Amino acid sequence: MTSSAISCFNPSTPLTTHRPSSPLANSGYFSAIANPSGRKPNVTTISCSVHATPPPASLLFPKQKNHIFQPSVQTPTLSCGNAGGEEQDPSSPPHNQSWNLLQRATAFALDAVEGFIVSHEKRHPLPKTADPRFQIAGNYAPVPEQPVQHSLPVSGEIPCCIRGAYVRNGANPLHEPAGGHHLFDGDGMIHSVSFSGDGSASYACRFTETHRLVQERAMGRPIFPKAVGELHGHTGIARLLLFYARGLLGLLDHTRGIGVANAGLVYFNRRLLAMSEEDLPYHVRLTNSGDLETVCRYDFDGQLESDSSMIAHPKIDPSSKDLFSLSYDVIKKPYLKYLRFSPDGRKSADVEIPLPVPTMVHDFAITEKYVVIPDQQVVFSLGDLVRGGSPVVYDKTKMSRFGVLDKAAADASGIRWIDVPDCFCFHVWNAWEEPENDEIVVIGSCMTPPDSIFNESDEKLRSVLSEIRLNMRTGESMRRPIMAEADQMNLEAGMVNRNRLGRKTRFAYLALAEPWPKVSGFAKVDLSTGVVKKYVYGEKRFGGEPQFLPRTPEATEEDDGYILAFVHDEKEWKSELQIIDAMTLNLEATIDLPSRVPYGLHGTFIRAEDLQMQA
Repeated sequence: MTSSAISCFNPSTPLTTHRPSSPLANSGYFSAIANPSGRKPNVTTISCSVHATPPPASLLFPKQKNHIFQPSVQTPTLSCGNAGGEEQDPSSPPHNQSWNLLQRATAFALDAVEGFIVSHEKRHPLPKTADPRFQIAGNYAPVPEQPVQHSLPVSGEIPCCIRGAYVRNGANPLHEPAGGHHLFDGDGMIHSVSFSGDGSASYACRFTETHRLVQERAMGRPIFPKAVGELHGHTGIARLLLFYARGLLGLLDHTRGIGVANAGLVYFNRRLLAMSEEDLPYHVRLTNSGDLETVCRYDFDGQLESDSSMIAHPKIDPSSKDLFSLSYDVIKKPYLKYLRFSPDGRKSADVEIPLPVPTMVHDFAITEKYVVIPDQQVVFSLGDLVRGGSPVVYDKTKMSRFGVLDKAAADASGIRWIDVPDCFCFHVWNAWEEPENDEIVVIGSCMTPPDSIFNESDEKLRSVLSEIRLNMRTGESMRRPIMAEADQMNLEAGMVNRNRLGRKTRFAYLALAEPWPKVSGFAKVDLSTGVVKKYVYGEKRFGGEPQFLPRTPEATEEDDGYILAFVHDEKEWKSELQIIDAMTLNLEATIDLPSRVPYGLHGTFIRAEDLQMQA
């Protein structure tokens, strides 16, 4: 392996600032909910291996409008498809109906039980992975919605080929947590920057109006269980029983999904889909003005069951335009299903993937011919939950493996499992076939300890960019770090050029997660040589996933395009969008944003011609 070389870029040269005449351009309004004054909070630093942001003395959340509401099972439809109903305004609260005497008495009793659970939890320290003082502190704290604002101040020049909208998902809890809370538990909020092609840009951010959010907004408090932060031990079981009791008594509607739609975004079949892996996707539309509106919970026109789900990292083949995804179940078999959709949204028959235990499959890969499915060591264990622990468990006795299946398979009989010992890739960046070696090459970031995102650990987290080779002839595997040991850095959240997904790629663009879990810049990694070029945002400036955008869909050079990245300045307490030339790593433009943008999760870019064709 060639020793990796690292060069570093820092956008220190100031760009010429263009500030259009607009009443919004100089409004100075930065909505920092955890710090309403807009000034940097004065806090004491407390180290944490899982979340390094120091906890504030208290968490401040936006004041919500008061609703006088007695929930019933008649919530807004928010479904579209043959099995859905008519579309309704997703922001409308559930229809008010009077509870009968039994419902009122039961609601009072269940509220008292919940109060007891909360008071019991407060007597025991929460792990940092579930403590909201760590998980949603600093720039992880939520912000309110922002309607579209146009003619934003621009430093430098936005390339004229950038026309469309960059959208990025993230967790943004509507209400202050009553108990434990993990970053992944927050309600989904999409941040959008739209480009007209004339050098101007607009910004908006909106909640995805999930069934969960609509009901909790109407109730004025969190009422649905939080999958990561609350479902631990006996109190977690009690919260689940409490939730389903309320549902069975008609005090809330739990039949149309409990997801938060806060993780992934994909544009497919004329629809922007927001998703998190515990639910169906939600269809979100970008308006002509650049604003965002939720259309419905999307079941692909009745082709997916209401109680099914889809993971947050579907893949679109750049040639066939087919969409591939997975759906996993933590309760009943089949624990995993493989899904395939044609470009017009028609679903092929589900393929049940045989797994012995329910397993977290957060991501996967495709090649030209195959789908590559990881079956790794992070599993779901209801037994551990009953015994008082976390249901997300690192099973050290389990052998990690990758399954290779023909993309057009009608069943799983032809799947080939290849063991890859001690491997946990939370994200997989790409995969391709090398027929001359009878090998499939998988590029992913191998994380240790595997469950450190979900459970506390004394071991320092490492996320090592790795090449995994699966030999289809011998059934053996080989794994190696792409960079030399002296050059190792935590690389998480990113992508390759998606026009070459499933094909051999030279470059990957990955978030530089240093100091973990903050992102101080991004790395452009040459996957063939291990050479790394780093782009660093600067002192006390952090971001998230870098979005690679090809200059044009027909661009022949793999790195001919731009990197888009939200960046937050923790000294000035301001956020911006940076546009960087992916070839040279020179800063092309910076767009000042009218609202703080919390550190978030995954995004995508929708070109202007696709926006005009939205369903």
